[in-house]
Amino acid sequence: MQCLKGVLIALSFLGMTTGTHAQSTTELPFETHAAFFSAEVGLPVAIDPQVFVIDNDAAAAVGAQGIFHIVGLRNARVSDSPVLPVYSAIRKPLHMNLGQWLGARGAARLTPLSDGRETVAVQLAGLVPGPRYSLFENHFDQQPIGFSPLDGTGIKNTFKADSSGAARVTVTAPKVLTHENAILIVYHSDGLAHGKLRGRIGRDAHHQLIARVP
Repeated sequence: MQCLKGVLIALSFLGMTTGTHAQSTTELPFETHAAFFSAEVGLPVAIDPQVFVIDNDAAAAVGAQGIFHIVGLRNARVSDSPVLPVYSAIRKPLHMNLGQWLGARGAARLTPLSDGRETVAVQLAGLVPGPRYSLFENHFDQQPIGFSPLDGTGIKNTFKADSSGAARVTVTAPKVLTHENAILIVYHSDGLAHGKLRGRIGRDAHHQLIARVP
């Protein structure tokens, strides 16, 4: 029930209704990457593999998704206090707390085009004003999982939130997305666009939201 409620909230945020990709337009709610990752790998305690909190008893280690973190940090747990500040794997402040990080939300609208491409319109809220974000595409049919800029070029996939933390961005994907894909929101804690690359995951690039295509 809670999961369904979350979906409906995300879709009402855009004024959307649910649909399937077989139709002319598909609307997808985003979920936190923390929730998606934890469910995919079956973790008993949901964590965020790409953001960290201070734990003075934690040793340096290679953690989830092969991300090395320095001593005094551990992966943030979804159940941690929302007021805890979050950090990169090298203890660089992300300038927000865990509640703000996990509080981002939004949805995407996918519209196939006659030339085989697809328009993807994204609306988001709860972001941090100022820093850069990027839209990427997951390729679950690749091993290891591949990533490419959603616009195919890395030129038009980067954006910033406005002063209220909201953002609207529309890009044209080079191909229609399938269930082998997901739309990924990447937060750049270094404030830089990385073009066709996401950046250094866990250090200056962090997966925040994701929407798997049905």
